[in-house]
Amino acid sequence: MAQQPITHRVATVPKPRRARFRFGGDRSYGKYFVNDDIVFSHVVATLSGLFPPAEDSIIRAVRRVADDITDPLLKKQVAGLIGQESTHAQEHRRLNEKLVEMGYPMIRGSDSKSSGERQIRGGRRRARVLLQMVALAEHFNAVVARRVLCSDEIQAIPGDPEVWHLLNWHAMEELEHKSVAFDVYQAVGGSERLRIAIAVMAGLIELPSLLVFVLMSLGRDPVARRQPRRLAREAYALYRGPLGRGFLSEMAKYLRPGFHPADIDTNELEERWRQELFGARGVLTDRLK
Repeated sequence: MAQQPITHRVATVPKPRRARFRFGGDRSYGKYFVNDDIVFSHVVATLSGLFPPAEDSIIRAVRRVADDITDPLLKKQVAGLIGQESTHAQEHRRLNEKLVEMGYPMIRGSDSKSSGERQIRGGRRRARVLLQMVALAEHFNAVVARRVLCSDEIQAIPGDPEVWHLLNWHAMEELEHKSVAFDVYQAVGGSERLRIAIAVMAGLIELPSLLVFVLMSLGRDPVARRQPRRLAREAYALYRGPLGRGFLSEMAKYLRPGFHPADIDTNELEERWRQELFGARGVLTDRLK
């Protein structure tokens, strides 16, 4: 199969890091481990619950077409992506076990592989559709990751230190491989028209679905149910804060014809956090196995 040209070539290869985090060591934080904020804590817990099955789907999607990739650099980038996502899924599952113990019941039910396994069955066009959904999910992850890492306001939010370490490590690696699934999609013949059409449909389904998951998680929390005014204040603060403000407009950049994830330059941000986390005095060098 002739390979399609890959635009906006990114030459770096994502480096898998087998990190192992120490959840539960700091008991000074209660159930609402992000600044004692009910809504923010449930959002983080819900995302953590969704990450493992999503990352499993990413791995299966790129493996599905791995034999069709002839570009040697892209092959190495795919291997790096798989290595990073495998460790992300593993560590979020470990965190999710703690979150279930803390009373976040949505975590247990969200980690299922069956839907992803059903999606990868079918022909080449079905594989391209799944790849495009993966590339869009990676754009979502990159938008969140960039906001988390570049905002001093977000980094200053009090919370469980080990959870913050996990989130910062995960965010940095999401930026490192933000273009890989997109480039695989291009390489196996995915079209711009299909890319944009799927992104529009997925945006109308996936973002509301995420909101529903968060609302269901809050609805099963007896403390949250008794404080509707507090929830409203916290939800508004999250929406107007550095994580939510302008988020949809950043996501919408994906719909622009000719868009590529490398259009959003995060190289300096990635290097800053590589040094912060894994440099000579990196705060997470002792977490590596």
